[in-house]
Amino acid sequence: MEELKDLVKADLDRLATEPAEMRAKQAIEALGLHQEWVNEYSRVRREALGELIGEGKTPNELAKMLGMTRSRVDQLLTSGPKPERALFGTGALTVAIGAKSEFRPGGTGGPNVEPSAVLSEQALAAFHLLADVAGDYGLKATYQVVPPPGLVQLNRPNLVVITSPRLLPIVGQVLDADEHLGFGQSSKGWYLQDKTTGARLRSPIDDGEPADYGYIGRLPRPDGKGTFLYFAGIHAMGTLGVAHYLAGHTAELYQQVKTKRWSTLVKCTFDPDTRQIETSELAAPIYTDK
Repeated sequence: MEELKDLVKADLDRLATEPAEMRAKQAIEALGLHQEWVNEYSRVRREALGELIGEGKTPNELAKMLGMTRSRVDQLLTSGPKPERALFGTGALTVAIGAKSEFRPGGTGGPNVEPSAVLSEQALAAFHLLADVAGDYGLKATYQVVPPPGLVQLNRPNLVVITSPRLLPIVGQVLDADEHLGFGQSSKGWYLQDKTTGARLRSPIDDGEPADYGYIGRLPRPDGKGTFLYFAGIHAMGTLGVAHYLAGHTAELYQQVKTKRWSTLVKCTFDPDTRQIETSELAAPIYTDK
């Protein structure tokens, strides 16, 4: 902690020598970053206290252990972000969504067409569902369209990436780091596979059934300095189905994976007329890094 104090003091000393405009801008940026740290420390504290209670410690014992009053312990047990917030990130989320290329008329009065990056309706709905859940944990989320050929920047904190390797081939390369699950492709189309058991899951949509499969996991950043959350379906409905499962099982998932790298598969069913998700459930074990 002394090293952290020294770093902050050194930054404040440096900031004091900057012009007023620069001081204001950098102070605002630093305060935002420090608030993220405060929130994350509060989340870690709440989780740790909850674990101690779960191990059988009483609030009175915690008060004595931590050198504070019983009433303060009671307050801390329910203050700060919920532990499962860490499933998404520690601060404002950037959600990168792969787009497909469609052509639309260009100009006026002629046959010219120009390509346009278009998000699927289901991918956008998945973002809004994710943003609503993240908002419940005090995290803002904004989305970023990744046009073809899918060159998404993965080396960013608090990143969520949506849509399949068809649209984001760089993510497909990162998926190779998952020893247990991933996407595959054959002459019959794309599928999801459990590399541990050898099982292959093809989308029921391909046979005209209102159901799909999707992948979700936390993958390593290429720069080795963190991870990002990724999910995608074989088809767009599977992407929305994964978001549906995540929204309904956030705390349950976090209890099993914490902040480790992990992955699993989800099966969803949907109404073929309204395209609304009806059910979502796990279709594979939840694998975690040891």
